[in-house]
Parts: sequence; C-alpha cells; structure tokens
Amino acid sequence: MSSTPDATLEAPQAAAPVAAAPAAPAAPAAPSAPATPKRPRAPSRERTIGTKVAGQPAFVLHSYPYKETSLIIDLFTRDFGRVALIAKGAKRPHSQLRGVLQTFQPLSSSWVGKSELRTLTDAEWVGGMLPLEKTALLCGFYLNELLVKLLARDDAHPALFDHYVSTLNQLAHNEPASIVLRKFERALLKETGVAADLARCVETRRAVQADVTYVVDPERGPRPERAADPWPRVAGKTLLDMECENYEDIATQAQSKQLMRFLVAHHLNGAPLNTRQILIDLSQL
Repeated sequence: MSSTPDATLEAPQAAAPVAAAPAAPAAPAAPSAPATPKRPRAPSRERTIGTKVAGQPAFVLHSYPYKETSLIIDLFTRDFGRVALIAKGAKRPHSQLRGVLQTFQPLSSSWVGKSELRTLTDAEWVGGMLPLEKTALLCGFYLNELLVKLLARDDAHPALFDHYVSTLNQLAHNEPASIVLRKFERALLKETGVAADLARCVETRRAVQADVTYVVDPERGPRPERAADPWPRVAGKTLLDMECENYEDIATQAQSKQLMRFLVAHHLNGAPLNTRQILIDLSQL
C-alpha cells in the first residue's frame, strides 16, 4: 500500500520595497541545455509490504534468540507467505507470547512494520489440531525445514498453506508418513514453480507410457532412460501414479521416495536437510 507524505506549505512573505540603483545592461544569457526528464522512481520494497496486519492465520516454522529477551520468528502465513518477525520480550517468564509461539500450533497473528523484519504485536492460539508425536513430530520439522529453505519471504502461497495444515492433520492421525510427505514435497515444488509435468515426456511431448523406464530431468521433466544417465530411474507407472497422487503400489512408494529425494536436493542447490537425514537414518523417509 502506498502513502502520501505530509507536506507543509509556507505562504510567500511580502518583501519591503527597497530603492535600487539602476543596473548595468545585462549580457545576453547563454542558451541553457534542455532539462533531462527525470526517470520515474521504481517503488521501493518497503512500499510493497503492508504496514499493519491483523488476525492472519499462521504457523511458527522456526525461531531463534534475539538480544536478551526477544525472539526472531519465521512465520508461515496464509496470505503473506513466509515472514520474519521480532517477538519483543517473548523470552520473559511472564510474556503472553512465551507459551504461544510453538511449532505446529495454529495461530492468529498480527504485526506492524514496513521492512523485511517486522514486529509481532499479537499472537493467539487458535486450537483445533492434535499435537504431533514421535516420528510424526520429526516429519513436521522436516516440513518446516523444507519451507524455510525453499520458500522466498513475502511470497504468498495460500494453497500450499492449506496443504500444510492438511499434512499436519494427516501426520497427527498417524497416516503413512512416507506417502504424506511425498504428496507435500510434490505440492511444494509445484507451488514454487519448479515441478515438471510427470505425465508427459519432454522429448516426444506424448503421454508417459506405464511400461517404459524414465529419468526425470529436474529442469525439464521425464524422458526415456539412457545408459549413461546418473539420475534415478523410475517406471512410467510410478510417474503416472505420482501425478494423480496414487501411492498404493509398493514400487511407486519406493521409486517416488528416491525420485523426490533427488529433485528436492537439486532445487536446494546442495543445502543439507538435517531432519531428512535423521529420518533416513530411521528408515522412515
């Protein structure tokens, strides 16, 4: 939203009459160069970020200490995407924010500020979701790490926010973690614009064939395998199953796990995922 700065206009003051000596004839003025038109100023980033937001659905993705009594928190919000906020005094023993800013708990959040790092003014627990426990809790941290590392700040993804809520609910109700995570990973890559159509071959532009073995070029999409390909090989049936979110087949589950591990690693540009390594060690991912 834009704002118009206040301007104070001063009325010109009348000057007292002063007797002046006759001036010598002035030399003719040199012609002035034509004025260069000013280029319009591009709107600054601060002008594109709202100054006040109230009652925004949100989840805490990550937080870390700031000075002695405060926190910097990464919030995933429905209408503003991932935002960074200072929670002033949140570490104080009697702060109302101390027990509210917990991961995997739905919040109603409010903040003020124009810069990238804004100030949290209120956060209230909304409720209505079961807590995550054991392996489901670790899977939740994996989701949060993906969002922190793959989502740009201040980039709204309301459909992904809803998918995140649904995924947390599925994990809390002990639905198979491997299938729930595959669906979320695929949704995340789609929302960030880097997921290819798995049902169409990039070389022929024809539909993927279930009985053909493919590799997936992370920048383009599937194509038939070649002997020298270093990428994971997957059956056409697996790609078709993934495109329609059907993970009933054991082979689809196994191949989609390897494929998504490869694709996510590619789009992270080599950045490690700590929670994923733990889950791999536990044979759950």
